[in-house]
Amino acid sequence: MDLFKAAVAVRKKAYAPYSNFQVGAAIRSASGKIYVGCNVENVAYPEGTCAEAGAIAAMIADGETEISEILVVAGGAAKVSPCGGCRQKISEFASADTPVYLADLDGDIEKITIGNLLPAGFDKEHLEAK
Repeated sequence: MDLFKAAVAVRKKAYAPYSNFQVGAAIRSASGKIYVGCNVENVAYPEGTCAEAGAIAAMIADGETEISEILVVAGGAAKVSPCGGCRQKISEFASADTPVYLADLDGDIEKITIGNLLPAGFDKEHLEAK
């Protein structure tokens, strides 16, 4: 899977000197183009950025706004799923049935949807006046 290869490659570039926990993410946009991101830590911990946020920013910077699928890979003992903030960020540019793939470094990949990861999420309809 090309998303897996892209996420593994960018994961190696992660800046994680404090946790030593490298994460890579790869998004396929509606056009089919792949965008990648890796986590970037900061000594002031809350100021770091997640891999998913970096991939989304790259997609937006290229003028695209729709996620067709996303894969996240890390090197821990278990697959990781996007944090709560990244789930919200992904849902901004995806539909509830958009696949989110969770992978380990051995290539074992689990598929879930953003709707299952973020049930009853906050979305644009919540901002509409009655």
